[in-house]
Amino acid sequence: MKIFYPRKYCPECWSSNLFYSEASGKGKIFTYSVTMDGVEKKFMDDLPFVLALVDLDEGVRMMTNIVECQPEDVSIGMDVEVVFEDVTDEITLPKWKPAK
Repeated sequence: MKIFYPRKYCPECWSSNLFYSEASGKGKIFTYSVTMDGVEKKFMDDLPFVLALVDLDEGVRMMTNIVECQPEDVSIGMDVEVVFEDVTDEITLPKWKPAK
């Protein structure tokens, strides 16, 4: 069974015998929303932004942002690939962009 987000115990059997596996970095947009307004002040410079659910080729779904394209170019079923944003020296976030 593949699970996402990382957890201490399996949500099905409560086993702690979990492990990480490498993903391909490829997926498809399941659904998305474009945020145009109504965010906290610290996010105002990011507007508009796309919040999406991406189905990874490995079978898990994750919430993320779609980047490196205009919001009007995003579509359900769009092929995407991962990019990584260094937020701080200790924190890196996976985001997704249209696949080439």
